[in-house]
Amino acid sequence: MTRGEEPLHRAFIRDTTAYLCYILLVAAVGPLQYGFHLAELNAPQDVITCEKESGTTSAIHPKLPQCISMNTNQFAVVSSIYTLGGLLGALAAGPLCNKYGRLPTMRLQTLFFFVGPVLESLAPSISLLAFGRFLSGVGAGSSVVVVPIYISEISPPKEKGLFGALTQIMINVGILLTQVLGYFLSKDMLWRIILAVAGCIGLVQLLGLLLVPESPKWLAEHRHPQRARDILRKIRGRKVDLDEEVKMWNIDSSAEDISEEESLLHARPGTHPGPNPKASSESIGIFRTFMHPSYRPAVIAVIAVMVAQQLTGINSIIMYSVSLLSSLLPTTAALLTVAVSALNLIITTLCAPLSDKIGRKTCILLSIAGMGTCSILLATGIYYEVKVLAAIATLLFVASFAVGLGPVPFILSNELVGPEAVGATQSWALAANWIATFLVSQFFPIVNEALGGKGRVYYIFAAFAAALGGFIAWWVPETKGKRGADEVWGRKEARERVE
Repeated sequence: MTRGEEPLHRAFIRDTTAYLCYILLVAAVGPLQYGFHLAELNAPQDVITCEKESGTTSAIHPKLPQCISMNTNQFAVVSSIYTLGGLLGALAAGPLCNKYGRLPTMRLQTLFFFVGPVLESLAPSISLLAFGRFLSGVGAGSSVVVVPIYISEISPPKEKGLFGALTQIMINVGILLTQVLGYFLSKDMLWRIILAVAGCIGLVQLLGLLLVPESPKWLAEHRHPQRARDILRKIRGRKVDLDEEVKMWNIDSSAEDISEEESLLHARPGTHPGPNPKASSESIGIFRTFMHPSYRPAVIAVIAVMVAQQLTGINSIIMYSVSLLSSLLPTTAALLTVAVSALNLIITTLCAPLSDKIGRKTCILLSIAGMGTCSILLATGIYYEVKVLAAIATLLFVASFAVGLGPVPFILSNELVGPEAVGATQSWALAANWIATFLVSQFFPIVNEALGGKGRVYYIFAAFAAALGGFIAWWVPETKGKRGADEVWGRKEARERVE
């Protein structure tokens, strides 16, 4: 820390208001739902699929079956269809949040978070359970596109990395919540309560969003600069100087003020400002972002990082750890899964300031190296039935993920491109993430079984870690301390040299 630079904890306390905390927590319920649905079938898998059928009946509903008979391939489809819904939600969310705003998109996704779990919890068959999972996936896919953008845009500029980690922290809260519920409710028909809880959370978030404002940065870019400044003042408090942050929006308010006055005269009180045609045309679409030479490197970078997040194997633990470790640790596999989820949450929270200190790229590379090493240890522990090694490797595997690959990928899109392409770039990132998640969730149990179920599949994850780590080290730039995409990619310096 240089002389005169304010300590991070003091800046955090100074810049954090009660209203900002409320906004962040309500918005971050979306990523919580992502984590919840990702892991909801892990603990109760054997109960849901009739592997552990009880002779008792439940009072939940007499006409609902106690379990739904499924083989390994059918359960893999039910698990992975969630990721297909997530892919659809991720592709749709970028254009929607750019055109109509971050807030309406977040409100829309809560409807999927309510309807999906209702269908899941009342499902009498594989098809309805899968359809409910698909709808929940649409909401989850949307949330992990929109919420990181929203959090980045309302966070104090100097703590974007710290607050950006909230996305992964809340994902871990959701995973831990469902694992704890699964530990106590994985019996009889009580597994349906686990699925129903997500619907209650979705309804609470919808009500909480009634008091959440639109992103000030989005409003400023869509010709509402004064309204944007008023909301920013409410978020930051009365004593904070807003001029420097407002300048970073790069908005010329001379013409926009007239446009805003006209829109305010015609708008009804309490309504959300509609999309401005001129502003909307300045946003870059998904395919144009990839084809444009200025944005393509960023798209490739976020795709590589998001693919690395999944193909290093984290969701093999989140989604299948109970069945994976049950033969080696028959009495403690479910409890170890809860411990893994708790450790993931704790390490992610403790490491939240790390990317602001040592850099985004460094955190990612440390994370990949740790996960690759732990994959080899985990494969060895499971194959040779060394229980202590398998348990420790599992915990270190998740801890390594929490250092970088967990929180950092969600904030990169907002730092690698300008605001006009953030939504499209984030859609590319999350589309890649969901496709990779689908591959892991669909094929991990199948490949694991084909290789004999002795942990050999983790050698594959170690190979992915080595390949993707090498590519990221070569391709992805550091974004810490950079004022914009031009500086990140060196375009500003190049122009200065030409001039």
